[in-house]
Amino acid sequence: MTQKQANLLLATVSLGWGTSYIFMKLLADTVSPFTVIALRFGIAFLVMLVIFYKKLITVNTKTLQYSAIVGALLCGIFIALMYGMKTTTASSAGFLTSTTVILVPILQTLITKKLPRKEVIYGVITVSIGLSLLTINDDFTFALGSILCVVAALLYAVHIIVTNYFVQEVDAFQLGIFQLGFAGVYAIIGNFLFETPALPTEAVEWFSILGLAIVCSAYGFVMQPIAQKYTTPESTGFLFSLEPVFSAIFAFLFLGENMGVQGYLGALLILAGVLIANTPLKRRIVLKDLEDF
Repeated sequence: MTQKQANLLLATVSLGWGTSYIFMKLLADTVSPFTVIALRFGIAFLVMLVIFYKKLITVNTKTLQYSAIVGALLCGIFIALMYGMKTTTASSAGFLTSTTVILVPILQTLITKKLPRKEVIYGVITVSIGLSLLTINDDFTFALGSILCVVAALLYAVHIIVTNYFVQEVDAFQLGIFQLGFAGVYAIIGNFLFETPALPTEAVEWFSILGLAIVCSAYGFVMQPIAQKYTTPESTGFLFSLEPVFSAIFAFLFLGENMGVQGYLGALLILAGVLIANTPLKRRIVLKDLEDF
């Protein structure tokens, strides 16, 4: 797989995840957060286990250990997001979570002690302006719900960076599937510790759960580590910044949320930032090949 193909695959993951905010918003007021996460990742893991069990029976201890770590991050991301969405709109939650695009290069800089390349810096600036336009005049303040969405973004950034390291050490496909299982187990434990276990009762609730499980988890979180093996954490973060754009489109179509002219301008700036950050990818690959030669 080339880096261009990996980036395209991550873009489709971002599209799928754009639907997740609609599903989570439909569940936020009626189904407890730990129940949603337990069912979402539990069903996704079981589906992938049934389909690919032959590829999973050879899993080693190291893969399971790494899966337990990223699974914990995965559970934390969506618990924070589910609680946050109780007091925020689907669109706002998507925009706040997309601050991951800014946090990834910042964390990478702290880890490597090297400034990101100039295209990434320009992309961060452009995306930051876009996010500002998307959130200003949106009638939200930094209340607990918004803070929890930002916490989810931070955990998301850590998940991207940690996953990028782990896929160099273990099988990316197995890691992607077993992290779902661990996330589901952690959520089940949290469900019994902090909530009263109860299954959804309405058809729309089960439809949303299955959408989260199949489209957003079984596909999204399995394809993510596979694609990340062939691209960079910064590129991953930028491509995932398309997620709030997709979520805004779906929120408008299915929930009637309207961002207004300024909001849509912000969405366009996010797209521009993604393009700016990824413009030199082909040139950098060629240069790297020449250096290796």
